[in-house]
Amino acid sequence: MVLDLMLIALAIALYPLPMMAFILVVSSPRGVWKGLAFILAWLANLVAVIAIVLALTGGQPPSPRSPPGVAALALKLAIGVGLVVYGVHRYRRRKEKAVRDAAPKPSHVDVGSVWAAAGLAVLIQPWGMVAAGATTVVEADASHATTFIALFGFCLLASSSLLAAELYMVFAPEAAQARLLRMRSWMEGHKDEAIVFVCLLLGLWLTAQSIYELTS
Repeated sequence: MVLDLMLIALAIALYPLPMMAFILVVSSPRGVWKGLAFILAWLANLVAVIAIVLALTGGQPPSPRSPPGVAALALKLAIGVGLVVYGVHRYRRRKEKAVRDAAPKPSHVDVGSVWAAAGLAVLIQPWGMVAAGATTVVEADASHATTFIALFGFCLLASSSLLAAELYMVFAPEAAQARLLRMRSWMEGHKDEAIVFVCLLLGLWLTAQSIYELTS
């Protein structure tokens, strides 16, 4: 479970779209406070998903051959296949998007308020990967303290890129804003490759592992 959670969290952290949106948020007026609201909403989503799964399982992992255990594996398999399909679809669309993405993109945006920033975090979160994390949390045994350490590590790693950017803005706002905006411009030109890589890698891992556990 721990390895799966860390891989999923790393995929969430490397997924470029949330980071690109976050950079625009922290670059807007009162960006540090809006960035904090974004991160808190982001973390609240992750904690809520984990809490719901633990409440449904009672903190005890189901037997692998029980209906709930098989259902969780089947769902993980479906998510893995979905990520692979999406990655292939995104790869095929790269040339079409290259023409459309050639138009200039805004370097600043005003999301309006901290509540708008929090709402954006909910919308932009990669829910497919979060759902994959939920199917893995099904295996969590709440009777062990190490389980909660792993779950905390999952939330921290999944939010690590956002936390790093927020701290950078707090301690060096002028330098951070300029460098983050340059990084966003670079990510704008390479986001499709990153999305394809992350989705295919995680999707193939989840698919292969689910098939192995369902057939073993």
